[in-house]
Amino acid sequence: MIEQAPSQRSLAVAAMLGAVLIYGATFPFSRHATQHGLTPHDLTALRFLVAGLLLLPLFVRAGWRNCAGIGWGRGALIAASSGVPMVFLMNTGLSLAPAAHGASIQPGTVTVIGAVGSMILFGARPSPAIVVGIAVVLSGLACIGLAGTVTGSSTVVLGDLCFLAAGSLWGLYPLLLQRWAVPPLVATAIVAVLSLAYLPLYALWLEPRILTADTAFVLAHGFNQGVLNVIAGLWLWGYAVRVLGAAVAQRFPPLIPVIGTMLSIPILGEWPGALQSIGVAGIVLGLLLAAFGDRLIRHFRGPLTAP
Repeated sequence: MIEQAPSQRSLAVAAMLGAVLIYGATFPFSRHATQHGLTPHDLTALRFLVAGLLLLPLFVRAGWRNCAGIGWGRGALIAASSGVPMVFLMNTGLSLAPAAHGASIQPGTVTVIGAVGSMILFGARPSPAIVVGIAVVLSGLACIGLAGTVTGSSTVVLGDLCFLAAGSLWGLYPLLLQRWAVPPLVATAIVAVLSLAYLPLYALWLEPRILTADTAFVLAHGFNQGVLNVIAGLWLWGYAVRVLGAAVAQRFPPLIPVIGTMLSIPILGEWPGALQSIGVAGIVLGLLLAAFGDRLIRHFRGPLTAP
């Protein structure tokens, strides 16, 4: 195995930090858009209009006749798990509930779905650390859900349910890619291009606002949705995983709830309440346990069991 140069590893760490910053920041940025005139339909259309057109050449080169080589049935399932349904549910949630809820609930749900799905599809046996981490994540999710009911606002609860549904779909996406051995960039092109089918529906029946809203505002959110989240985030993540390895890369997702929650304060003025803070902290702790628990157990067990 060729050891990576320190400079290359440092660059990969910077790339991973850039990716989690993009994914964490999209929650307050998207909620900001829904609070200033754009609808979940607008944001969904912007994401796939930009990304779909930019990635169309890659999709064509990969083979448009058989959906980039994987078949139209599989392509449709991949597009459903990370395309219009998932993005619309996420943006609908952000129009109803605080951004910190989405930044915590979705990654937490992805971890749970990933562990359960790996058991069902691949016969994986989660380690004790992952089991404990998932239990802590579920406790954190329960706290955030309870925080929504305590406020007495049904819209917050509905938004949290949207985040749960979006996270469930998002959690299926990497499982499908692994099962069918689809390269990540090709899969992204499939999702983006197939999601272009949403645009006629949006244009004809969903009262588009992107044509009447401030142009600079629309372009900024189109760049965030289509370029940063779909293309740049995936490329940065893929590069980091290739250099650092999957085991190291999985240590970074716990930063997503932290970034989303912290950025929600200056961008939206949303300060988390006590119960919500406990829930966010629980999800972050659970994600950390799932990512680092096995390593810590080996570290502390080694000296104790050494002859």
